[in-house]
Amino acid sequence: MYLSTEKKKEIFGQYGKNEQDTGSAEGQVALFTYRINHLTEHLKSNKNDNGTRRALIRLVGKRRNLLDYLKQKDITRYRSIIAALNLRK
Repeated sequence: MYLSTEKKKEIFGQYGKNEQDTGSAEGQVALFTYRINHLTEHLKSNKNDNGTRRALIRLVGKRRNLLDYLKQKDITRYRSIIAALNLRK
C-alpha cells in the first residue's frame, strides 16, 4: 500500500507535536495533502477512474474544512501549515 504506518508516523512527527499526535489539525492537513498528491498522480495516468476522482474531491473538501477551522481558531498555525506544505491561499 502507498501509505505505510511508518510514513504516517513520519508525517505526524514532522507536522504534529509528535508521532502519536494524530488528532492535530496540522497533522491531518499534512496527511490529507500527501494522499491528495498521490491520488492526483494516479489520475494523471488513469483519467477515467471516477471513483478515485470522487475520493479526491472529498479529500480536498475535508482539507479545506480543516484549514478553515485553523484559520478561524489560530491564524498563525494556519499560516505556518500553508507555508510548510506550499499550499495556495
